[in-house]
Amino acid sequence: MTTTEEQSTSSAGRVLPIIASGARRVPFTIVLFLLVLVAGIATGALWGRAPEKGWYADVAFGLPALGDGRIWTVFTAGIFEPSPGTYVVALLLIAVGLGWAEWRLGTGRAVLVSVGGLVGVELISAGVFWILTRGSLSWEWAREMGRALSVDSITMVVCAVAVASATLRSPWRLRLRALLVAAVSTVFLFEGTLASSQYVLATVVMLWIGERWFSVGEKGFLPRTRREVRLLACVGLVFIAVASLVVWFFPTSGPLGPTDAADDDSLVSMLIGVVINVLIADQLRRGKRWAWWVAVVVGGINVAVTVVVLVLIVLIRDVGAHASVTVGTTLLWAGVLAILIPGRFAFGVPWRVKQIGAAPGEEPVDQVKDLLREHGGGTMSWMITWPGNDYLFSANGTAVTTYQNHVGTLLALADPVCADDEIETAVRGFVDLAEHSGKIPCWFSVGARTAEVAAETGWRSVQIAEDTIVDLPGLEFTGKKWQHVRSALNKARKQDISFRLTTLPDESFAVKTQVRAISEEWVGDKGLPEMGFTLGSVEEALDPEVRVALAVDGDGSIHGVLSWLPVFGPGGVVRGWTLDIMRRRTDGFGPVIEYLIASSALEFKEQGAEFISLSGAPLAHSDDAPDAERMDRVLDTLGATLEPYYGFRSLHVFKKKFNPRYEPVFLVYRDEADLPRIGLAISRAYLPDATPAQMLRLARSHQDQ
Repeated sequence: MTTTEEQSTSSAGRVLPIIASGARRVPFTIVLFLLVLVAGIATGALWGRAPEKGWYADVAFGLPALGDGRIWTVFTAGIFEPSPGTYVVALLLIAVGLGWAEWRLGTGRAVLVSVGGLVGVELISAGVFWILTRGSLSWEWAREMGRALSVDSITMVVCAVAVASATLRSPWRLRLRALLVAAVSTVFLFEGTLASSQYVLATVVMLWIGERWFSVGEKGFLPRTRREVRLLACVGLVFIAVASLVVWFFPTSGPLGPTDAADDDSLVSMLIGVVINVLIADQLRRGKRWAWWVAVVVGGINVAVTVVVLVLIVLIRDVGAHASVTVGTTLLWAGVLAILIPGRFAFGVPWRVKQIGAAPGEEPVDQVKDLLREHGGGTMSWMITWPGNDYLFSANGTAVTTYQNHVGTLLALADPVCADDEIETAVRGFVDLAEHSGKIPCWFSVGARTAEVAAETGWRSVQIAEDTIVDLPGLEFTGKKWQHVRSALNKARKQDISFRLTTLPDESFAVKTQVRAISEEWVGDKGLPEMGFTLGSVEEALDPEVRVALAVDGDGSIHGVLSWLPVFGPGGVVRGWTLDIMRRRTDGFGPVIEYLIASSALEFKEQGAEFISLSGAPLAHSDDAPDAERMDRVLDTLGATLEPYYGFRSLHVFKKKFNPRYEPVFLVYRDEADLPRIGLAISRAYLPDATPAQMLRLARSHQDQ
């Protein structure tokens, strides 16, 4: 035997057991695949149209079959397809879709949801069309479906995939569901067969069943991250544009009538609409506020038109025959609006960043970064360069105050960036801005120096957090107090976990995808949207000046990720680094966060940094923080309410493993009368994405504690 033959034999010897092992996990998929294939070959339906065969009426399901007592058709209809083309699609979907669902659910549950779902959906559809064909309702499509017979195995795949989607974690559960809904809706709107109507029913019913009885941990159907909302909205508009093009060049007849257009003017209008949709989709991807408004208005008009048409279908005979492709696409718009309206929080990027006093012709964020390098900043100062902030520059452009506007309150974030002798001027300028605009001014997360300056003008301050600082010169992980850290480092070496400090934009697509997946899974598990304000996301970690720490195993899988924000000193020197995002893979290396923090500290020490800040856990204090320095009950209540979801206080305890020193972080306000409004503003700043229902659930959870 030659060397090549030996290698081939060896490869086959490795691959065949893997295939056999996989086949043992999906026996139902294999049986159904072979059953559909053999039935198609035996009856000739695989190369001819089944409805033209003499036996078709004996196996096809529909109202006529039930009326004639052919009850067995609820089962037999699921092993045939009407044409050679649908056979190819069905066999592919069974192998891929049903195979995946059986892998996730197990064989017993896969059989239950597939076969049970098929029978249930067929009976529901029969009941729906029986109702629609009774009385004075005159809808030609409904009457046609009431007379139709259908064979279809794809409904079982739709049932299984819809239920199995509940077993996924964010962001994949939502992406799969969005893809399923989009595909099913398109087939129904632009084809309108009895089988496609069963796909819709299967999707609606089985998604609910999956969420009710098969969901693992995470609940709900809405996206929870800004990026996910933007991505789905963007894809939704592109999908509408593509659907418009497809049905124009390949017209069909759906439940609302023919999808072909009447004249060349309609073609021009369609192309203009496609271009506008694509342009708006791109801006939605970027989170632009104006694009959200345009999309909601256009979508609202389309949905209103659809409602009018559907009313006319009910009231006037054969109105559906005059409905065009526009009616179908407006129903797709309804799905996009279902993403846009609850997800309005994701589209807060203004047309231009609001700035007062910035140098003409220069981007305000670039000017802010220049001032940070010139004057230096605190451990939270890099956060003022994030999207969503507005800026107040001094008259000479040498100082800047960063703020956000929430519920009638201007929240200044972090200390003003300026020379020490300009702090008083910056504070006074911000107060003047707030009072002239009728807003309540407040300084959030500032250091002792800003609090002292504000106190000189009669303002009050309370400690709202503690910055945890680890000094790097002379840092050695020796002694009993570093036992946990040494243990994490040793375990990482034994499990072949390596450390890499990098910039995320320079990493490969595969690495970025893993980082996003880890982060979005973490957000999905919380049951609430991403927090904002002083808490960044992967989008902020993509800044080239931010360092990202990765824990990677021998197979290239990422087990954890941290991001570090630069802390500048005067003259552009990076004095230290502040910890921002901190994510770990659910099923990965256990002490990965301890490992990453310790490894980062050693690396930054080698680079000459003075310290790392593990950042102040928002709304958390150490046990010895005096009650007199707390903001009444507002922030304390908010912190306790959010603790089960985000673990701020447990995070504060976790950071004690690194034996930090503490520096107080203050909130500065005018008087006690402002505190209720300030508390609401801070809540909205941290949870800009939360819906009223989620906030109500938060309040109830705190009352139950």
